Amino acid sequence: MNHLRQRLTEGMLFTDQYQLTMGQLYFRMGLHEIKAQFDHFFRRYPDYGSHQAGYCVNAGLEWLVDWMQDAHFTDEDLALMRTLTDNHGNRLLHDDYLDWLRTHGTFDGLTLRAVPEGRVVHAHAPLSIVEGPLILAQLLETSLLNHLNYQTLIATKAARMVEAGRGRPVLEFGLRRAQEKGGNAGGRAALIGGAAFSSNAGISYHMGLPPKGTHAHSMVQLFMALGEGELGAFRAYADVYPDDCLLLVDTIDTLHSGIPNAITVFEELKRKGHEPVGVRLDSGDLAYLSIQVARMLNDAGFPDTSIVLSGDLDELVIWQIITQISQEAPRYGLDADHLIGRLVYGVGTRLITSWGEPALGGVYKLVAVQQEDQWKSAIKLSDSPAKMPNPGQKRLYRLYDRRGKATADLLSLEDERVHMNETLLLRHPTMHSKMRALRPDEVSAIEELLVDIVVAGKVVYDFPSLETIRQARQADIERLDPGIQRLVNPHIYHVSLTPRLWELKQQVIQAALAE
Repeated sequence: MNHLRQRLTEGMLFTDQYQLTMGQLYFRMGLHEIKAQFDHFFRRYPDYGSHQAGYCVNAGLEWLVDWMQDAHFTDEDLALMRTLTDNHGNRLLHDDYLDWLRTHGTFDGLTLRAVPEGRVVHAHAPLSIVEGPLILAQLLETSLLNHLNYQTLIATKAARMVEAGRGRPVLEFGLRRAQEKGGNAGGRAALIGGAAFSSNAGISYHMGLPPKGTHAHSMVQLFMALGEGELGAFRAYADVYPDDCLLLVDTIDTLHSGIPNAITVFEELKRKGHEPVGVRLDSGDLAYLSIQVARMLNDAGFPDTSIVLSGDLDELVIWQIITQISQEAPRYGLDADHLIGRLVYGVGTRLITSWGEPALGGVYKLVAVQQEDQWKSAIKLSDSPAKMPNPGQKRLYRLYDRRGKATADLLSLEDERVHMNETLLLRHPTMHSKMRALRPDEVSAIEELLVDIVVAGKVVYDFPSLETIRQARQADIERLDPGIQRLVNPHIYHVSLTPRLWELKQQVIQAALAE
């Protein structure tokens, strides 16, 4: 029974009810098998309140495709759908529609193009494009948004923390604070975003990495309650894990108990031929404590042991810690850069929940339908121009300037090719008077970003290893202008339209207004 419930909640019914009712409407009107195209994109970058993102890191694609390959309407799904009634007690979903879903209700007819995982992505540019029979493309919406929005949100947060920490290891500790099984998706996304390791054992093994962790305060409390004290707890841990000894030192008093006891145990380990890993600080003024702990460890002959910091860290807190250490460490005779190079960051709640911005806000919009072998553009009108999607079948290019930095993402019509040997006119998606021209000598490279992932239901893309994904992410971030990478008030990255696409958008808007 538990397995049945899991299949119901994670299979084809992992969707919103209105997808099912719209599907029946399309079926009734004979529109269910016409070809349609939907774009998935987000309208604005995460805004965490005191700091903001200027880019995102794409994630979640492989898990979405895995779900698409397995999803289908089971007998149990259809039986439950038959029980639905309208406000007058009449059947809501009828047998002819449900019979069609039984036979055709898979994603075998869909084509999916997307920006690969790990790549930097920007607002208003499609992360993924779905094309195929209208009813199936519509039924995919909810699951696609669920799989891609959250992982992209967490991968972005992780990438910002890694950048704030100057590339020092970030450990993902968030499973206990995550929203149920979302902790697995979040752990995976954090690793894509640059977290070196995760404490989540299952997701670590799944991603081909060893899980990482220390010990809890409760272990020290236990030994204290049994009369063995903090030193006894540390000695027991070191005895079991002599070559992996990292001690949590703030259960009693970090500087007057934890560190002196840790040093005693480290000296005992060293005499036995073992090298201690380090200590973990989980509370207090982490910048000040890092300096004082480093002094004590240095004086004891352990100048290179790691200092793991944890406790409600995010990218801004990490940046503040590093800034304070840079300013204050020299006053204590310490090399600030050497100390910063010893730090490791354990991040939990504020990463796994994307503290300050809990949702990406990605949307899935119809942009084109095929009628009598001819594609017609579709658009959603809005009082807010930024909410109007870019219509039609499109390509997505990234333009690099003479420094090799990404200077703009450019949307074109599908039959357009953007070349380096011509002056490129970039139109703002919504502001008529805002445009810029790039001469051939101002562009060092042009890259097409969307790749075929699924073609007519068949997976044609080889999903890369985690290491390859990470390398792509790091390369993209290094090619961002420093202003885009900024933690607070970043520059706005340009996502533009070719003149032909801009003209099409104006035509479609005017036609819709004339209806």
